[in-house]
Amino acid sequence: MSFTVSQIAEQLRGEVLGDGSVELTGFASADCARTGDLTFAEKDNYFAAAEQSQATAIIVGGDFTSSKKILIRVPNARVAVARVLPVFFPPDQHPLGIHPSATIAASAQIDATAHIGPNCVVGPRVRIGARSVLLAGNHVGRDCQIGDDVCLFPNVVMYAKSEIGHRVTIHACSVIGSDGYGYVFDEGRHRKMLQVGNVIIHDDVEIGANTAIDRGTLGSTVIGQGTKIDNLVHIAHNVVIGRNCLVMGQVGFAGSTRLGDYCVIASQSGIAGHLKIGNQATVGAKSGVMRDIPDQGTVLGIPAAPDKQAKRQMIALQWLPELIRRTRELEKQVRELKAKTGG
Repeated sequence: MSFTVSQIAEQLRGEVLGDGSVELTGFASADCARTGDLTFAEKDNYFAAAEQSQATAIIVGGDFTSSKKILIRVPNARVAVARVLPVFFPPDQHPLGIHPSATIAASAQIDATAHIGPNCVVGPRVRIGARSVLLAGNHVGRDCQIGDDVCLFPNVVMYAKSEIGHRVTIHACSVIGSDGYGYVFDEGRHRKMLQVGNVIIHDDVEIGANTAIDRGTLGSTVIGQGTKIDNLVHIAHNVVIGRNCLVMGQVGFAGSTRLGDYCVIASQSGIAGHLKIGNQATVGAKSGVMRDIPDQGTVLGIPAAPDKQAKRQMIALQWLPELIRRTRELEKQVRELKAKTGG
């Protein structure tokens, strides 16, 4: 499959600098590019490398010029790359229908355009929308709902009553709707609190591999529209995550915490339960959040503190060895002075 430079530029609403009739046959990073490939550059050093590469054309943002390469100038090169990659690398196409090895309940409703792959199990009263794909080994429990254009990668499990909107992607081995961690201490033992709620995942969400989202104890655990969740994330019962949030790898949320819209939670952070995280809040990597965060607040550290305060604390910690040395020296001088004066 090939496209002219002008065809690509038209899709990106970009400006061609050079011969727009030249054919492009692929997309690659500058260090791997071959003749016919399109690449991109955001900074001066990347552009220099792209100019020296074998790539035929370069997507650029800004005022770059070249006598060696055809350029496609766009407002934002990285956004343009995100838009053009599906052109050169279209998604896999899956045959319509149900694989013979799949087990489908008689009461399940599956759109004729959906694909149900090998060894899938679809429970009673499940509804699966148009063009949705269950790749292999997926278990979809009773009364689940899956919208249109959903993709479940192999071995994704959906517990009963889970609901997924349209255009949702869930990567391999993730679990949606597992029991929340709820116990009460009763007569010397931990008695399980039944988890009878569900999980609701809104449209345009992507969930990474090996992520677990627990069902609500009562009510729902909710993932807002457009939110993107990385691998190895745990979201506990009754957490509500707003729209267009970014949750990075190895983050854990305790129960009933609520996030606003456009939050960013960086890797390996832990969020305590029953907190309120405001709109556009940011949590730095490896933070332990134990208090509410206001709108547009940024926190760092363990326990997490406002970013400016946390940075001052980090700087102060770096000075501790020197302060200890100076304190010991002063104590020595005081002892010597006392010895001389008889004090």
